[in-house]
Amino acid sequence: MTTRIAVFLSGAGNKLQALLDAIKAGRLSAEVILVVSNRKAAYGLIRAERANIETLYFPLKPYRSHPRGREQYDADLAEQVRVFRPDLLVFAGWMHILSQSFLKHFPNRMINIHPAPPGSFPGAHCIEEAFEAYQRGEISQSGCMVHYVTARLDAGPVIAQLPVPIEPGDTLPDFEARMQRAEQRLIVAAVAQLVNVLKA
Repeated sequence: MTTRIAVFLSGAGNKLQALLDAIKAGRLSAEVILVVSNRKAAYGLIRAERANIETLYFPLKPYRSHPRGREQYDADLAEQVRVFRPDLLVFAGWMHILSQSFLKHFPNRMINIHPAPPGSFPGAHCIEEAFEAYQRGEISQSGCMVHYVTARLDAGPVIAQLPVPIEPGDTLPDFEARMQRAEQRLIVAAVAQLVNVLKA
């Protein structure tokens, strides 16, 4: 049985494209059945539409005046996603921290890719923070990881990781591009690993 994947993103969808390319090439035995975004302008939604994948644009803004706000948003999002019966939820550049109102519905089925090594540089500005730490001589390289999603930000059990070097003379865009390539390789490898576990 083919593993059904829902991909969550807020931006360009480069990691989504890496997964789609791996599936098309036969390197990944899975199907992306849904792409979710909280940003209407996310190019990842266009990638999904071009690949004939269902999309769900689900913005937070209408919930800002709701008494339960983000928790109600998370609960309603979970209900929308459950309809698609995903086996695995892949957070690939999703810029929204989810609460237990969402997390409780998909235990041990949610993974996130984060462009920093385990235990360092949590949050949205990790690439810049790592680059600045390198310039101060505090680190010699960075890395990226795929981990299970928990209530703690970027702190769930690690599934896979890759070191990402910072070269002398690098600009921040140089480092960002190298990190992006590493993330694309890692997300495919980690999802392939989990697909095998789910099929076992």
